[in-house]
Amino acid sequence: MNLFDVYPLFDIEIAKGQGCKTYDSQDVEYLDMYGGHAVISIGHSHPYYVQKMTHQLESLVFYSNSVQNKLQVELAEKLGKASGYEDYDLFLVSSGAEANENALKLASFHNGRKKVISFNKSFHGRTSAAVKVTDNPSIVAPINDGFDVDFIALNDIDAVRKSLKNNDVCAVIIEGIQGVGGIRVPDVEFLKMVRVECTARGTILILDEVQSGYGRSGKFFAHQHAGIRPDLITVAKGMGNGFPIGGVLISPVFKASHGLLGTTFGGSHLACTAAIAVLDIIKEEHLMENAECIGKYLIDELKKIPQIKEVRGMGLMIGIEFDQPSKEIRNRLLFDKKIFTGASGTNIVRLLPPLCLTKSDANLFLDSFKSVLESVLAI
Repeated sequence: MNLFDVYPLFDIEIAKGQGCKTYDSQDVEYLDMYGGHAVISIGHSHPYYVQKMTHQLESLVFYSNSVQNKLQVELAEKLGKASGYEDYDLFLVSSGAEANENALKLASFHNGRKKVISFNKSFHGRTSAAVKVTDNPSIVAPINDGFDVDFIALNDIDAVRKSLKNNDVCAVIIEGIQGVGGIRVPDVEFLKMVRVECTARGTILILDEVQSGYGRSGKFFAHQHAGIRPDLITVAKGMGNGFPIGGVLISPVFKASHGLLGTTFGGSHLACTAAIAVLDIIKEEHLMENAECIGKYLIDELKKIPQIKEVRGMGLMIGIEFDQPSKEIRNRLLFDKKIFTGASGTNIVRLLPPLCLTKSDANLFLDSFKSVLESVLAI
């Protein structure tokens, strides 16, 4: 049997990692400036994380979500304190797509509506009922069967008001910072007005923080830069530092009942152990503060490079846009400079390094990046 070939793969076999560095099977060192789509939040093979996971593996007898799991309670308490949402509830799942699906279900159960507002270039996971975003067919947003989706330009509050005017919209779902869509940051005033309009129309506001959450922006959630409180917040990726886990933070407006939602693997002992370890390390090592500091340094330095069209983002979630395709730039960084980066579309290099990135590593990237740009643009 062969693997189903839907992802282009580099001919590199990563064998181990430590902090922001990874090593292939030939022991060649690579600087990881992408962290597996923002999955690696605390760095590779953090000793505390490895210790906690090893201990849990040794003691785990079985898993079932029909019996009490004190680790779920501990995770909910620590996540509430870390995020500032102690009065919210937590529903645990296995991925960001599952988190967004359950958030949409909760919203629809709450107000009985089936219309959803999403935004051009948005991405909320890969599901069976994906709907193509109007102005970019390569980007999809997951909307469950039965939902009618209205795609709107980001930061267009007039279009949002027009779509909400009939009081028939179930939910507005928006990323704290668009990831796949090119690291586009919603305007602060736009987010504030969306919150006001949703409240006035009985519409649920869902903040997708799957990629932009967990300290990556310099605050625990990117939407907190706007000072708003959504009705539902979805999380995943950096939540488990590589172990599959996701969740929905649920405001007190929603009332739980048995059978309302369900999951098979959500909230397993190992998943909770991973997520608790991540929160402990983020707090102990001040990784949110580091993300803000090193991210600002990177963004400021990148803005000085004349070959770049635009630099966008916050903290350690950065998009670097060029006037030409960026594939060759990324390939030179990887194969010549041994640095992993990501992409958003054709012309954007995406940076999502672990939150423990040091200034030394940032400078290594900047020096290598400038050298590559001089080489590629001279061709």
